[in-house]
Amino acid sequence: MERLPDSEVDERLNASAWTRQGDVIEREFERASFAAAFALVDAVAELAMEADHHPDILMHDYKWVRITLSTHSAGGITERDFALAAQIDALT
Repeated sequence: MERLPDSEVDERLNASAWTRQGDVIEREFERASFAAAFALVDAVAELAMEADHHPDILMHDYKWVRITLSTHSAGGITERDFALAAQIDALT
C-alpha cells in the first residue's frame, strides 16, 4: 500500500473528527465509563485483527480512548488507515 500525498490526507480530514499528527491520524473518544471505554478498545481490536492492521490504542484518564492510525510499512498514512478509521467511526 502506498503512502497518500499530504494534500489528499489533509483534504480527507477536513470534515472529519480525525486529526493529523505528522505521519499518523488520530482521534480521541470519551465514553460514559471505564467499562464502556474498554468495550470500545475491544471492538476496535476486533476490527483491526480482521483488517490485519494494527493501530496504537491508548486508554487514559478513566474513560478516554485515543486511537492512532498509520501504515508503518508505508512510512505514513495510507488508504488502509482511512478505511479502518471509517469502520471505527461506524462503531461510535
